[in-house]
Amino acid sequence: MGEWSPENTGGRWSGGATGPAVGARFVGWNRYGLVRWPTRCRVVECEEPRRFAFAVSESRMTWGWRLEPDGAGTRLTQWRERTARPALPVRALAASGLLGRDREAMMVQGMHRTLAAVKAAAERP
Repeated sequence: MGEWSPENTGGRWSGGATGPAVGARFVGWNRYGLVRWPTRCRVVECEEPRRFAFAVSESRMTWGWRLEPDGAGTRLTQWRERTARPALPVRALAASGLLGRDREAMMVQGMHRTLAAVKAAAERP
């Protein structure tokens, strides 16, 4: 993700995990301007090569990817959903504006940028 996302800079498997599998845990790293933060994540869906999703402890959001045949190509969909209200520190950080004033719009825009970057990488000769 670190090479495609405007906010995520990478991650590392943790808790003995060595790769994607339901229940595997990882730490992701993100940045916005000068602000940097880790996220604790757990894989909740992993069906190669069609689906991958993970839950983020701090934001209480689930992020996922779906790959579906589409004619001669593949349709890639990135999705997210809030599964519960974020913890107080996350809400306070979001309200501070340090992660942008319209966080929702920024996340949607970031998803579009990520998908465009993945498309460019996949179509590169």
